[in-house]
Amino acid sequence: MMIKIMCLILQPDHNCSLCSRLEEFRKKNRKQFPEEFNSPVPSFGSEDAEFLIVGLAPGLKGANFSGRPFTGDYAGDLLYATLLKFGFASGDYKKHAKDGITLKNCRITNAVRCVPPENKPTSEEINICRDFLIREIGIMPNLKIILSLGLISHNSVLKSLDAKLSANKFSHNALHDLGKIKLIDSYHCSRYNTNTGRLTEKMFHAVFKTVKKTLNESVTL
Repeated sequence: MMIKIMCLILQPDHNCSLCSRLEEFRKKNRKQFPEEFNSPVPSFGSEDAEFLIVGLAPGLKGANFSGRPFTGDYAGDLLYATLLKFGFASGDYKKHAKDGITLKNCRITNAVRCVPPENKPTSEEINICRDFLIREIGIMPNLKIILSLGLISHNSVLKSLDAKLSANKFSHNALHDLGKIKLIDSYHCSRYNTNTGRLTEKMFHAVFKTVKKTLNESVTL
């Protein structure tokens, strides 16, 4: 019980050893890329935000290198451009953690905090790291909307909130009413999804229109 409580209180340690496979991969990357971040990637944005974005896991040469979610990889190009377009960010996104971009009423994290080999975390790793997602949600007093990027994020968020997966099927731009918190789904803004046309810029913008509409409706209630 004490171990679980500690996981809920703390962010992953710089040398987190909870997942042996991810730990070994991190050590390998530190040897190969000694100048890069190569640690569990912390969340970005204020804990007071009403809007939380949950991705899958850091990309090897993206967030794992930069130390900031979605920063430096292809998925970040679309995500940050969209955040800027819809008023959830200000500044200029230049693909590195010191570019000065700031988030507005928005916070970004991942279901798994460490980069997994081939961008594929195991079920066990997702389950272990969920304690940090539970904490993430718990420390955001004003949280109203969670945007899940992809099925793994969707399922992990539902489990974090003790919501039924069977009653909340993943579907692009779907809105799930989980009581105090609303969950919105999107296909992940990965290179594969955008290159194959599974996710277009127009489709991604439609999701953020749903986010803005839902936030505005919550203000009038």
